[in-house]
Amino acid sequence: MTNPYPHAYSGLSDRGPPNGGIPPGNPTFHATQPSPPSPPSRPGGHFHGHRVEQQGVRALFPLNTAVFHVMNEAFVEGAQGGYMEPWEFPTGLTVKDFCVALGIRGGITERHDTGDGKWKKGQTFLPGDARAEKKLEEVGWVAGSNWPQPSLYPRSTKLQYKSITLQEPEKAHLVPFLDAEHNGLKKSTIERRAFVAYYIRNTDKLHEAIINLSRQKVESNVRLGPNIHGPGDAEEILLVEKIALADEGVQAEIAKLQLPEGTSVISDPWIYGSDGVNDDKRMYQCFLYMRDPNDPSNLDSNHYAFPLTISPVVDTVEWKVIRIDLLPSGSDHSTKEPQPLKIQPPNEYDPDHQQLRTDLKPLNVIQPEGASFKITQIGETGRVVEWQKWFLRVGFNQREGMVLHDVRYDNRSIFYRMSLSDMVIPYADPRHPFHKKAAFDLGDAGAGVMANNLKLGCDCLGSIHYLDAVLNNDKGEPWPMENVVCVHEQDTGIGWKHTNYRTGKAAIVRSRELVVQSIITVANYEYIMAFIFNQAGEVKYEVRATGIVSTQPVDDGVEVPWGTIVHPGVLAAHHQHIFSLRVDPAIDGQNNRLVYEEAHPMPRSDFNPHGVGYTVQETRIDRSGGFDVNTDHNRTFKIQNSSVRNPVNGKPVAYKIHAPPFQKILADPDSFHFKRAEFADHNIYATKYRDGELYAGGKYTNQSRGGDGVRSWANRKDDIKDTDLVLFLQFGLQHATRIEDFPVMPCEIIHVAFKPVNFFDKNPALDVPPSSQEFNRSTLLEAEGHHQPSAEAKVGEKGQVCCSSKL
Repeated sequence: MTNPYPHAYSGLSDRGPPNGGIPPGNPTFHATQPSPPSPPSRPGGHFHGHRVEQQGVRALFPLNTAVFHVMNEAFVEGAQGGYMEPWEFPTGLTVKDFCVALGIRGGITERHDTGDGKWKKGQTFLPGDARAEKKLEEVGWVAGSNWPQPSLYPRSTKLQYKSITLQEPEKAHLVPFLDAEHNGLKKSTIERRAFVAYYIRNTDKLHEAIINLSRQKVESNVRLGPNIHGPGDAEEILLVEKIALADEGVQAEIAKLQLPEGTSVISDPWIYGSDGVNDDKRMYQCFLYMRDPNDPSNLDSNHYAFPLTISPVVDTVEWKVIRIDLLPSGSDHSTKEPQPLKIQPPNEYDPDHQQLRTDLKPLNVIQPEGASFKITQIGETGRVVEWQKWFLRVGFNQREGMVLHDVRYDNRSIFYRMSLSDMVIPYADPRHPFHKKAAFDLGDAGAGVMANNLKLGCDCLGSIHYLDAVLNNDKGEPWPMENVVCVHEQDTGIGWKHTNYRTGKAAIVRSRELVVQSIITVANYEYIMAFIFNQAGEVKYEVRATGIVSTQPVDDGVEVPWGTIVHPGVLAAHHQHIFSLRVDPAIDGQNNRLVYEEAHPMPRSDFNPHGVGYTVQETRIDRSGGFDVNTDHNRTFKIQNSSVRNPVNGKPVAYKIHAPPFQKILADPDSFHFKRAEFADHNIYATKYRDGELYAGGKYTNQSRGGDGVRSWANRKDDIKDTDLVLFLQFGLQHATRIEDFPVMPCEIIHVAFKPVNFFDKNPALDVPPSSQEFNRSTLLEAEGHHQPSAEAKVGEKGQVCCSSKL
């Protein structure tokens, strides 16, 4: 099998279960010298950056893929007799380079699989031989199993890998490690582990495993129970598309539409959803569209302007269409057989189909001396970002995408971990099968696997630094993903200013922000997600929703209250976007508390005779639970460390949360939507920290039933006062669709912000250099300055006071 990832290692395709093992006669090779020593025990490392297991070949491995192949070797029985450690080689590497890197003096010898479980010796390639200039993929080798335990499955077993990622170390071990590192002290050793979620291919047998990479040991391997389904993956979704369109029954239904010759029909597979009716199997509900039949060569045609009434359901065990639903297109639940389709005009979003404006002048973001941030590589995929007293580690994984760890300001800890934990988009149409549409995009697919390859000058402006990532495909092979995170600075206007109107002197500082941004495409929708830091010690998490609204067919002349007609024959159903940001605070340490303050009017009294006084009162939250903002009382939540006090006013250091009010999930509390979206009914959930409780909607949201997410954790009513606290902050949009949202939606912007409260002894941005023309080099229109008139009093030498006017 040709390696589809030419910049990565050759994957399991030569020996792993997804392709059924090595065909008889295929050459492989092994080192012809005594077995090399085992790799050194892994020192404690940063959990966000994978490192190649074999130190001797670090320079030859630009992308860390060792973690994938170590685990694959543990799962699947490899050929015996080889001496290589369990990792794969990078394509393009010569035999000579390989031998030099590993210190192999005796060369390598081919081994041939004879098809009967035995191996036949082949040619030997010496490092000094001319044949050693051959690429490794031109000869053969085997990674012999030297794991201290047997493989879990016979070699013939085919696996479908859903996730291969780092199992984060226990917090109790990692916090002292990080503190020691920041303070220049001796660090402890932390064993490195990986998490694997996988299926036995073509079954419903979903498993979780934990691999100890330091000890080369499978520590646990558990098959999960009923109604627990893994997420979709890219290869699987493409397969579902093909199955749906190749089905004879589906083709027969499409034929009834009498579409013009050459028309392209498109399948959008959706996670099936849950309603408790024959939904125990893992399935996809496919919604069909067509491209503009009058422009068949346009592959970018907006097919969402041409929804069809045919919806196949695909079973992911038997890999076939098991049912064809017909979609209601009127104002009730009734459906009808497909009929010859009236072809509507297209509605394209692509710039090639627009009459573009001609009066827009360039606006260039130029930083002649480069960016003010510094990025340090840690391992193969981990990065430390330092900017304007901020320190943060940026990680990236399949589920959450961007993850921030160890966030500090001026070496004071603020957050241990921050990530988008979950999101749900429940739709308003109550009719089958639309009633099941509730997209949990992170749990059903993953922000990591859906991340865009960001483009210079398009997605980010200015001096840009891009971060790459390595995920896995369904065969367990490494999947390099380029430019999935961009880091840049942006000017956001005035940071602070004051003009002494008596002298006319102005002190002004412009606000600059550091943006750490990623963009995901979820079929029709796009989400631009960014962590934003400023020079005043503030953090913001921003989401911009754009892309194309999900569409469905509607008959001419029909209007319904659960959606808007955005194009002839096209209905965009109303829906909600509800996000959950997981925040693991560490405000000057791990023991924090949650409080809220409210502003209340003082009653009229002798003390408040005019009835204008009001007070701000603070309430401590002692038990885990769900809580809401109250704009009538300006209820504001704060994370405090009561053991660290401000040196000026003696109050606890804190960060307050600006969580915007939003309409909570509208689905009935007994509905599957409500039960599954455990985070969507409160602005804030507060829980006591437990390792592994990362995902607000539960670890597996695909056709989930609820009961294993943040609402369940909060219902433990743990004591959360002055302890290791975790917050899940919800924010969202009520998207009552508009015709202006089609054919592509202007960005809707929402964010959550964190501001210091009594954390500093003064404005922390006072030391930012003042804004000046010499520094900014702006082009300004000429304007004559003016002074505001004022009066002042001066005390004379005899104590008299004289007044004067200044114009």
